[in-house]
Amino acid sequence: MINGVDFLNFLYHDLSIKILTSLEEPSDLVSFSAVSRYWRHFVIKNGLCKHLCLRMFPQLSRVDHVNELGGTAKGHAEAGSSNFIEWEALEREHRVYAFLARGCLSFAVRECISEAIIASSTDNYPEESIDNTLEPRDRVAQRASYWSSKGQSDPAVPERLTYKLVADLCVITEINIRPFQAYFQFGCPIYSAKSVRFRMGHLKSSMDNLVDEQDSGNDKFVWTYTSQEFPMAQENRLQNFKIPEPILCIGGILQIELLGRVQRQEMDGLFYICVSHVQVMGRPLSPAFGIQMLEPSEKFVLEALSYTQPNSPEQTSSVSSLQMRVRESDEEEVIHLEYGYGYVGDIDDEESDEEEVIHIE
Repeated sequence: MINGVDFLNFLYHDLSIKILTSLEEPSDLVSFSAVSRYWRHFVIKNGLCKHLCLRMFPQLSRVDHVNELGGTAKGHAEAGSSNFIEWEALEREHRVYAFLARGCLSFAVRECISEAIIASSTDNYPEESIDNTLEPRDRVAQRASYWSSKGQSDPAVPERLTYKLVADLCVITEINIRPFQAYFQFGCPIYSAKSVRFRMGHLKSSMDNLVDEQDSGNDKFVWTYTSQEFPMAQENRLQNFKIPEPILCIGGILQIELLGRVQRQEMDGLFYICVSHVQVMGRPLSPAFGIQMLEPSEKFVLEALSYTQPNSPEQTSSVSSLQMRVRESDEEEVIHLEYGYGYVGDIDDEESDEEEVIHIE
């Protein structure tokens, strides 16, 4: 908008959409929406915040619909006022996706594992259970702390470690794994895997039992994301596996596949994989967001439970693949967008547009 002239009026609708959907940060879309009532109406009507979220996280294509805490129609629409109902739904979707985009980029980065669920095999339970991988140290109370698979004569046999995350919606940015070095064995061998792969998803049914020693496979899970394979070094250190782009884990289940065995145990001649510590870093989106799975469709309802920004992060992250930040200078405008207040200022006509206009560079 220059000198009160709205450039959108001079562009084809499709060209306007193409320009606006090329914006990469929520704050840019916020700035656009803050210019005038018409521009805000354009953003809402065309679902641009939803489009931004889908581009950032394709996993959101499984959303059936969105809801807000206590979300019912405000007021009573007159009989036959379908336009009112449709617009109310668009505004609700706009608020939810606008705040989701902000949360995915600005909520605190922290450790995301809540509990260890199950391992595909365990050599000596419970002394060598998957629970030990939550401990950063490899020695606790003068005893080794690690998980060990059962031994295999075939080094190609894989293993799986499955974890529950702290929230049903988490933006995962990196996963760190430390293979275990058996300092109590001759030569201090390191029982690493050749490579690792990650899966994220949810239970097929809310009635499924998370822990079932007879079934630690994938039959009870729906995986919404499967990563590429990452090579693992046979080294006793916390190895970083940074996902090329942050991934939205829907359902709060993460599985680590350990592919290939490299170390044979001298005493029995079998191949083992042992892990000392697993760390998953990301942005939990609770308590602001929750989901309700719709069985058996594998779709879900995205719920905005609160529009309150969680506390500032206690630690910083090196993650920058999606420029995971929201400019502080845009903070006020972000809030206006999320809560449906629209633009900053009181713009009622073309004359005031000239005085209050926010220029987009």
